[in-house]
Amino acid sequence: MIGRLTEPDPLELLQIEELPSGLVLWFNQEPHVVSEQVDGAVALRFTAKGQPWRGQLQLDGKVVRWKLERKGGDLLLNLLAARPLHGDLRGAELDGRWRLEVSLREK
Repeated sequence: MIGRLTEPDPLELLQIEELPSGLVLWFNQEPHVVSEQVDGAVALRFTAKGQPWRGQLQLDGKVVRWKLERKGGDLLLNLLAARPLHGDLRGAELDGRWRLEVSLREK
């Protein structure tokens, strides 16, 4: 019982919002992010709990598809378009949650 009181809350992805230039991911605390550029796609890996999500957004009038899936104990976010993408990350604490913005641009 005492161990449960002293353990921090598990990291959890709470919400995803689409922006004109990317996505905003909301976590209950700061995540550790591993980012990769793979064959023109942007891939982000988080060790966090969360539900699978998918969607698409328009970047300069062109479709970018995104998919969040569980891989073991991690979450994997893939952003894919018909042309190579580059992603920039910016995070900050806001109202007791962690906001991670993924800004996309064509390479």
